[in-house]
Amino acid sequence: MNGKTMEGLVGARTNMNLLNTPFRVFKEARRKGDTETMKRAMGYVNEFSDKTDEYKAKADKGMKEEAEEARKKAKLECEKAIQKRKEEREELEKRTEESRDKNKETDTVYVSEEGKVLLKEKDRTDGMDLDSEGSGKGKADREPVIYTKTGEICQSELTEGISVSV
Repeated sequence: MNGKTMEGLVGARTNMNLLNTPFRVFKEARRKGDTETMKRAMGYVNEFSDKTDEYKAKADKGMKEEAEEARKKAKLECEKAIQKRKEEREELEKRTEESRDKNKETDTVYVSEEGKVLLKEKDRTDGMDLDSEGSGKGKADREPVIYTKTGEICQSELTEGISVSV
């Protein structure tokens, strides 16, 4: 709670309590018919009432300042949260890019034209192999296979278009 708000609330409450005493004196003087004491008591009542109004204004001002500070704090926290989400998104994109780069680090074997000719000659001597479709193509006419560093066949070509985020 803001200091001005506290001071305003405490001051207003105190002056309201102090206002009761001269008002009681006013009532007693009225019963007795003492007009001079009634005037003095009402002067004190007015004085404490004015002070109460001043403290009330101070409390209102403090509450406005407190509300403004709360708005600024909420806005700052919101901006921090937005910045944090941007950083997390950038980090995720970076990890995704690194993951893609790891898949690009695989080795690709290309067979030269001389190698293809030698392979065809070997296939002619060994006979033709039928692929899964039964088309009768030779081994040299198949799609190239990509192996990873560990010697396994890379499945990235077969599962093209599918991405997995971890």
